[in-house]
Amino acid sequence: MRRALVLCLVLPLLCMSAAAETVIISVDSTNLRFTPSEVTITEGDEVRFFWSGQALPHNAVAKDGFFDTGEPERAVDHTVEFPVGTNGTYDFVCEPHESVGMVGTITVEPAPPVEVEEAPPEAPVETPLNAGASMMLGLLLACAALAKRDE
Repeated sequence: MRRALVLCLVLPLLCMSAAAETVIISVDSTNLRFTPSEVTITEGDEVRFFWSGQALPHNAVAKDGFFDTGEPERAVDHTVEFPVGTNGTYDFVCEPHESVGMVGTITVEPAPPVEVEEAPPEAPVETPLNAGASMMLGLLLACAALAKRDE
């Protein structure tokens, strides 16, 4: 019972990241590059593609289809979440400028395992019903002993 209670309390925490981080990738319009072009994050983190006021429209599309910021635009604000189970390498491109080297890589490392401390076994707890029943049984035995003694 105690183990089930611990699991019910800890399981939602395993699904959440304790300290999720957001890495921002922007655009270097002068050189037609993503800045930074390579990032390493941990499962549970986010990558935010953010640029505005660009002379040329850009987008960011994962080659495997995991994310797509949409049609190329001069201003983009798009966040991609990488939940637990999405570790791996994601190559992405700016579709209009891939041929001139506007590419990038996101490496997602596995989230560290969460250690769950096993609780020691709990001593049995008397409920009011057990205490009451014990008291009644004790009184009955005492009465029976007194009645037998008086005979």
